[in-house]
Amino acid sequence: MLRRGLVFAAVLAGLWALWEAYRAFGVAVSLTWPFEVNDRTMPHIHDMIGQLFEPSRRNGPLLIEVLGKAALFTAKEAAVGFALGASVGFLIAVALVHSTLLQRGLLPYIVASQTIPILAIAPMVVVWLGGRGLPGWFSVSVIAAYLTFFPVAINALRGLQSADPRAHELMSSYAASRWTVLWKLRVPASLPYLFSAFKIAATACVVGAIIGELPASIQDGLGGAILNFNQYYASSPESLWATNIIAALLGIAFFLLIVVTEKLVVRRAPEHFV
Repeated sequence: MLRRGLVFAAVLAGLWALWEAYRAFGVAVSLTWPFEVNDRTMPHIHDMIGQLFEPSRRNGPLLIEVLGKAALFTAKEAAVGFALGASVGFLIAVALVHSTLLQRGLLPYIVASQTIPILAIAPMVVVWLGGRGLPGWFSVSVIAAYLTFFPVAINALRGLQSADPRAHELMSSYAASRWTVLWKLRVPASLPYLFSAFKIAATACVVGAIIGELPASIQDGLGGAILNFNQYYASSPESLWATNIIAALLGIAFFLLIVVTEKLVVRRAPEHFV
């Protein structure tokens, strides 16, 4: 654990040094391609972090307090979206693994669904769910679920199909039901595949939640904060960059939560399934 922490700190320090070195080089040579390098386009990282501990407005709370509350609101939307999308994706995979006809008929459409830009889907979801007695943020969770279900469905399908054929034959010889085969054989075999999908979906649901807040006109989350500070980018670029840092940390937190859960669950699975 200590070694991993040191490696993470070293990588973080390296990225910090790379940013500052490129910035110093760009300013020194007046670099204009691919963009002009100056305090507005590439603020110092320590200025971005320092901005978190400055008032968000005159006599107002610190920016880190404002963004902390916004991150918690977005985390709620993303968590509900992750749970909803992962459940739908897994159920789709279960249906497909038991029917070759469904695989051939539905799989192309599942893949095609991910070619539609999320910005085109988001306003439709907001309109569909609006006025149905649901909380306003739930439409954002549905948008996050849209980005979550696909990797879970595809990886879960592959995982459910990965069980040892000899184990299938053995369970068939004992006249095991499909339900028994699913939970005793297929699901344990699919765990590594599932958690690989969960890692992808963990960050995707955060992105979906942030994007979904914009057409939903929700100002309480990170999407609203990004939109707000984007209007003042010319005068205070550090605020927008600081918001991006908090959004990135939220995505990392979701990812690490899945990693910890994987270590607790997969390592306890039977050895031949891992």
